[in-house]
Amino acid sequence: MERQFIPVNVALLTISDTRTFDNDTSGKVLRERVEAENHKIVAQTIVRDDKYDIRSILSQWIADRHIQAIITTGGTGLTGRDGTPEAVKVLFDKDIEGFGELFRQLSYDVIRTSTVQSRAIAGVANGTFIFCLPGSSGACVTGWDEILKDQLDARHKPCNFVDLMPRLLEK
Repeated sequence: MERQFIPVNVALLTISDTRTFDNDTSGKVLRERVEAENHKIVAQTIVRDDKYDIRSILSQWIADRHIQAIITTGGTGLTGRDGTPEAVKVLFDKDIEGFGELFRQLSYDVIRTSTVQSRAIAGVANGTFIFCLPGSSGACVTGWDEILKDQLDARHKPCNFVDLMPRLLEK
């Protein structure tokens, strides 16, 4: 039996002290790719790279039952202002370790050893998937095209994140 497509409600968060909606190329790349696969963008904003501001927005989105997946871009590097993993990881109920590992493996083919500077992470919080990608548009293309596009598609076999969504809050 052929599996049916199930659109996912996605929220996009750009984490940056300098980006605006006019120059947020990474946010635009993610929006275009998510919508091209017929998923729904239900929220999108930009927040400065401050762990409390990041947590505030993410906490609201995590509490919103309508949002099924959140994709962030930015703040995953090593500079003093890069605090996305520290801001987000404490919100996770479960880590998805393989996401960051696979992202860095795939990135190696494109940027070689520079991939070690990426701290891409993912996890689940209150039944919501959260994926944190680096801030470059190339990293967003890799993250979406090589991982998330398939994992957020219910037709992808042998398994995908959409199949797990109804069971994320099981006790």
